Amino acid sequence: MDRSFRFSHELRVRYSEIDGQGIVFNAHYMTYLDVAMTEYFRTVLGENWLEKYKNTFDIALVKSTLEFQRPARLDEQLSIWCSVNHIGTSSFTAAFEITKKNDPAILLKAEQIHVNYDASEATSVPIPADVRSLMQQYEGH
Repeated sequence: MDRSFRFSHELRVRYSEIDGQGIVFNAHYMTYLDVAMTEYFRTVLGENWLEKYKNTFDIALVKSTLEFQRPARLDEQLSIWCSVNHIGTSSFTAAFEITKKNDPAILLKAEQIHVNYDASEATSVPIPADVRSLMQQYEGH
């Protein structure tokens, strides 16, 4: 695991998430990343971030790259590590690693690009200055 990750979220693999091979079905990893990203913002922007930023910070996923390295299995506890490693004008790049809890072996590496989106105008908009500042402070850059 990349030791530069400051944030992680834990979850346990549920029966409904495994496939016929007895491993987590690949599409569920996208859900895991989404849950971790949501909890990352809850940590960085505050418990009420969805309400506070509902008119100014609404992200949409525009790109996701996943690299599967090892399978996760039923009832394993996973740590989803998340870091925002680049913040642009209207978008940011997040890096992820998934490991088993207390085991540094990487199960999955991922990178996602999210854009701040104005749904009423169907266009990207700048990331609010206070959101940018809080992410930069948390990440140390």
